[in-house]
Amino acid sequence: MSTDQPPSGQPPEEDPFLKRPQEPPPPSAGQPPPSDPPPPGPPPGGQPPGSPYGPSGGSPYDGGMPPPPPPPYGSGYGSGYGGTDPLSGMPPLAESGKRIIARIIDWLIIAIPLAIIGIPFDIYQRATEDGSDFGDTVNSLNGGSQLIFQLITIVAYVAYDTVMVAKNGQTLGKKWMKLRVAMLNDGSTPPMSQSLLRAIVLWLPALICCACLWPLLLLILILVDKPYKQGLHDKAAKTVVVSAAR
Repeated sequence: MSTDQPPSGQPPEEDPFLKRPQEPPPPSAGQPPPSDPPPPGPPPGGQPPGSPYGPSGGSPYDGGMPPPPPPPYGSGYGSGYGGTDPLSGMPPLAESGKRIIARIIDWLIIAIPLAIIGIPFDIYQRATEDGSDFGDTVNSLNGGSQLIFQLITIVAYVAYDTVMVAKNGQTLGKKWMKLRVAMLNDGSTPPMSQSLLRAIVLWLPALICCACLWPLLLLILILVDKPYKQGLHDKAAKTVVVSAAR
């Protein structure tokens, strides 16, 4: 039995214990040789896939994407009471002459039936004999019938204007003159609360104490008010009177 040891130094080429690196298998026929993987970083276009920005890195619409259409005009007329012009997009303001004619028509619509109703209350005989106004009627011991009729008159005028305006913004006079009452902030029909406030300011002072002065004052304010042609009743209710297509 031989005791010879292998000489020290480099192992022989045929050493079975020598580890050699594995070589890739030769490519099969018809397949291209493998290429090196691309280096990490953004693609040649300059932006990663799915980027919302264009190739220049600025606006998201620089890469060919069309900009979104402008938002449609709002459903309301204006942009809010006290903001930018509330009349933007609203129909034109009503002409003062048409407003006067519409108010006279409404007054006659209520006054003629009331004149017939007032006959049993002897209002015409008492008015010619005493020349009394509403304040005197309240303080008179025999003024019960006149007081009742005065209350009926107030209710008739205020209720007529309130109900008609809250319904579609038009009394009969305004409908015939193609006008309507609209909220200043958005052009909508005034709600019942605003219609009632408007009617009270419009009719109550004239029916109680200022039958001539109050309508004249309202008319002057409508003529000189800028830019919305508002009387005191419109200012109180935040309304305007505009032209109506129907």
